[in-house]
Amino acid sequence: MPRITAPTVIEHREQRLRALLDAARAIVSETRTAPTLAATAERAGLARSSIYGYFSSSEQLLAAVVADTFPVWAGRVRTRVEAATMPGEKIWAYIGANLDLFSSSEQDLASALREVADPHLLKEPRETFHAELQEPLVAALVEHGEPRPQLVAETIEGALIHVARGLGSPPEAPLDKDEALAVFLRIFGGYLGFD
Repeated sequence: MPRITAPTVIEHREQRLRALLDAARAIVSETRTAPTLAATAERAGLARSSIYGYFSSSEQLLAAVVADTFPVWAGRVRTRVEAATMPGEKIWAYIGANLDLFSSSEQDLASALREVADPHLLKEPRETFHAELQEPLVAALVEHGEPRPQLVAETIEGALIHVARGLGSPPEAPLDKDEALAVFLRIFGGYLGFD
């Protein structure tokens, strides 16, 4: 029978930090306000004094939420792309993963962060995020034989942002994720070899 061991101090600390960051993310998404230390500790189920072992101010907590959020999103996209085998499938996985993010509650968090965080706080993590996001797409385009991978990657990014704005929002014809995927299939299906 396997022996069950208690988490180490480091594991316990990482679990508590993850709980605090998740609680703060939820507060930002739901209230569209910066999370306070007290509300975050309460939401995470920790004593108010416990949070001071991780963050000294609400500003530091919000900066940690921003720093944590973008790499998580980039990781989700990268995982989907890496799971595909053929170059066209990798490009399609990239498109699908981004549309999943745009149509999920993560978009609420992104929108709320734009409202509550100082633009300077968002600038570097967002730029790093976009650069990291484009790496697997550019690599897949190169593998696909695209002579101008950076240009096509930027075209796909622009189309994703444009289509994402239509997910559930235009009153005359809101898009859902499946319709958005269908638009991308019509535009890029032949290029990706899906015809």
